[in-house]
Amino acid sequence: MRLRLILLVLSLLAFLSASTGGYFYYSSLKQAAFKGAERQAVTRVEMIKKNLSSFLSENIKPVKTLAGMKSLREVLTDPADDSLAAANVTLDHFKATLDADVCYLLNREGTTVASSNRKNPDSFMEQNFAFRPYFQQAVRGASATYLAMGTASGKRGAYYSHPVYEEAQVRPLGVIVIKASVEFIEKRLSLDDEEIVLVTDPHGLIFISSRTEWLYHLLQKLSTEEISQLTDSLQFGKGPWQWSGLEIKNEKYVTDRSGNGYLMHRSPLDNYPGWNLVHLQNLNTISKRVSDPMMEITGKIVLILCVFVGIAVFILFRKASNEIIRRKRVEKALRESEERYRAVYHNTPAMLHSINKKGRLVSVSDNWLDVLGYEREEVVGQRLTDFLAEGSRQYAEHVVVHEFFKTGYCKDVSYQFVKKNGERIDVVLSAFGERDENGNIIRSLAVSIDVTERKQAEEALKKAKEELSRYSRNLERQVKKRTQEITSILKYTPDVVCIKDRKGRYLLVNSRYEALFDVKNEDIRGKTDHEIHPKEIADLFRSSDQQVISEGQSCQAEERIPQNDGVHTYLSVKFPIYDDSDTASGVGSISTDITEAKKAQDQLRRLSGSIIANQEKERSAIARELHDELGQILTALRMDSVWIMKRMNETDPKAAERALTMCSLIDKTIEDVRSIAIRLRPGVLDDLGLVDALEWFTADFERRTEITCIFECFNVPVINDAVATAAYRIAQESLTNVARHASASRADVLLKAEEGILTLTVSDDGNGFDTSKLAEAEGLGVAGMRERSGLVGGILEVHSMPGEGTRVYLRVRIEN
Repeated sequence: MRLRLILLVLSLLAFLSASTGGYFYYSSLKQAAFKGAERQAVTRVEMIKKNLSSFLSENIKPVKTLAGMKSLREVLTDPADDSLAAANVTLDHFKATLDADVCYLLNREGTTVASSNRKNPDSFMEQNFAFRPYFQQAVRGASATYLAMGTASGKRGAYYSHPVYEEAQVRPLGVIVIKASVEFIEKRLSLDDEEIVLVTDPHGLIFISSRTEWLYHLLQKLSTEEISQLTDSLQFGKGPWQWSGLEIKNEKYVTDRSGNGYLMHRSPLDNYPGWNLVHLQNLNTISKRVSDPMMEITGKIVLILCVFVGIAVFILFRKASNEIIRRKRVEKALRESEERYRAVYHNTPAMLHSINKKGRLVSVSDNWLDVLGYEREEVVGQRLTDFLAEGSRQYAEHVVVHEFFKTGYCKDVSYQFVKKNGERIDVVLSAFGERDENGNIIRSLAVSIDVTERKQAEEALKKAKEELSRYSRNLERQVKKRTQEITSILKYTPDVVCIKDRKGRYLLVNSRYEALFDVKNEDIRGKTDHEIHPKEIADLFRSSDQQVISEGQSCQAEERIPQNDGVHTYLSVKFPIYDDSDTASGVGSISTDITEAKKAQDQLRRLSGSIIANQEKERSAIARELHDELGQILTALRMDSVWIMKRMNETDPKAAERALTMCSLIDKTIEDVRSIAIRLRPGVLDDLGLVDALEWFTADFERRTEITCIFECFNVPVINDAVATAAYRIAQESLTNVARHASASRADVLLKAEEGILTLTVSDDGNGFDTSKLAEAEGLGVAGMRERSGLVGGILEVHSMPGEGTRVYLRVRIEN
C-alpha cells in the first residue's frame, strides 16, 4: 500500500510537474507568438498602408496634368460644340489611360459640363457638386483628395480634384476631377485570408474592408449629432450606418459580437487627415500557431512520457528557457543578416531579381526598378515575363524557365525588357537557384546586365560595314560603267572635247581633237594653248576660258579655226568644272562644227530676203494696177451712171433711181479698191516714211475695228526702206492679230529711236496666251514677223500670259 501510495504520489507529482512545465512552456511560446504577431502586424500594416497610400495617390499628378490641357480651358471659356467635343476626347483618353472610373469637368459653380461617362445610364452631366469638399477646396486654388460614395452611381471612389486656371493663372475657371474605383484598389492590396483590414473615416465609418459585410458599418457607436453630420455631408449616402459590433477594449485588443478577440493595430492614412488603417488579427488564429503543432506532437506520446516528465520537467523547463534565449539570439542575428543582405542587394549597381517556381517576382533590387521605371508595388507578385518583349517572353516561358528549374542554373541569356514608358532595352541574364533542405529549387537569384548600348553599337557597326561594302561595290560598278561610257563618248563623238585647269593647261583631249590639230593626248597634256596653237587662235580660246572661270557659269562662243580645206566655224560650249570645295578648278569645252549649217543658214536668209523683197514688189505692182487701171475704169463707170441718171430723171424716174444706186455701188467699190491697194503697199510708206505710214494705219485700224489704238513716236529719224518695210509689216501683223484673237478694247503702238537703236512695241489688253505653246500658234504669223526681223538684223520678242494681254517687241539697229 505504501508503495502504491508512493507511486500514486510520484505519479501525481509527475503529472503536476509535467502540467506545470507544459503550461509554462506553452505560455512562453504563446507570449513569443503574440509578440511576433505584433511585430508582424506592425510590418504588415506599414506595408499595406504604403501600398494603399500609393494606390490612393497615384492620380494626384495625372489630375494636375489633366488640369493644364488647353481643351478644358477652352470649353470653360467658350462652351461651343467643337470645344466640348475636344474636352470629351481628352477626358476619354485620360480615363482609358489611367483605368479610372470616370473623369469629369465642373465649372466655377460646380455644375458638370463634360464627363467621360456622358453616355452611361448613371451619367451625372449637368448635375451640381458644389457641396463636395473636393470641389470647394479646388475652386479656392488647392488640389484635393477625397474618399466618398458617388451620389449618382452609388459606387465607392477616390476623388482627385485640381483647379483649371485661365492662361493668366488669375483664378480658377473650374475644377477637373478624376474618380478611381475603390473596389479596384481593394483587389490590388493582395490581403491574406487570416487578416482583416479596414479603412475608416474620422467618425469611424468603415469605407474599405476585407470583409464586405462590414462595409458602411461603424467601428464604434456614434452620437446622434455625429450621425447627423454624416448624413448632411452625403459623403457615404443617406445611411443608415449600423454598428459593426466591435468593442474596443484598449489600443491593441477588440472583440466582436460573438466574443472573438482580435489583435488590433491602427495607423493614420497619408494624405487623408483623420482617416485610419485598422489591421485585425484573430487571437485564436495566433494561439493555434502554437497549440496545434504542440498538440499534434505531444498528444500521441503524452501517456508514455507522463512517467518520465516529472523527472525531466526541470531539465525541460531549463531547455525551454535556453531555447527561447537562443531563438531570440538567432532571430536577431537573422535580422542583422537580412539587413546586410538587403543593403547589398539594393545597392548593387546591377539589375537583381528573384522569381518563385510560378515565375512570379518575389523581390527586385532598387537598380532594377530605376532602370525599368516601375514602383516596387507594381512589380512584386507579377510574372517576370510580363515585363519582357514578345519574342523574349516566348523564349523564356517555353525554354529558359523550365530548363532553369530543372538544372538550377543559366548563363548569358539574351532578353529584351520593356520599360514602363514602352522603351526596350537589351540585357544578358545569368541566374542560379536557391534550394530547400530537400534539394528542390524554390526560387532564383538573377543578375541582368544592360547591354542595350553595346548591342546597338555592334548592330550599327555591322550595318555600317555591310552598307559600306555594298556602297563600295556599287561605286566600283558605277565608276567602271561611267568610265566606259565617257571613254566611248570621247572616242566616237564627232565633237571636239577638251578639259583644262584654271591656268589653261590641258588635262584631257578626245580623239577628234587629236585628229583636228594633229596632236597626241600624251604630248598636249600639261601644255597651254599658246604652246600649241598660233597666237590669234590661242588668244581666242583663252579669252572664253577666262570668262567661264571668272563668271562661274557656262557660255557659248563661235570660234573660226583654219583647217586644210579652209576656215571652219565651231560652236563651242564651255563650262566650269568644280572640285569638292565647290571651287571652279578647270574648264570643259565641247565644240561642234557648224560650218555647213552656217552656210545653209546664210543661203536661207538670202533666199528669204529675196522672197520678201519680191513679195513687196509684187504687192506694190498690184497696188498700182488696182489704183491706176481699175480705179480709172470705175471712175468712168461712175461718170456714165451720173449721165444716165440726169437723162432719165425726167422721162423715167425709176431708171434714174437705179442709176443713182449704181453710182453709190461704184463709189463703195472705188473706196474698197483704194483700201486694198493701200493695205497691199501704202503709198504713204514710200512717199512720207514709216512714222506717217504707222499713224495712218493705226487711225484706219481704229476706224475699221472700233478698238482704241494709240500711236506714239519719239526721235525717229529717216529710215531706209528695208527697215521701214519690216517695221510696218510687223506692226500691221500684230494689230491684225489683236483684231482677230485678242478680244481687246485697246492697243498701243510705240516707235522710238535711242542711241542708234529703233524700237517698235505693239501691246494690247486682251486675252493673252501661253507663250510656251507659241510654236503651235502658226495662225498668229509670228514666224513671218521673226523672219522679217532677222533679215534686217533685228530681234523680235513676244511676251504674253493668259488674261494679261500681249506685247510684241522689235529692236533693230539703224544708221544715224
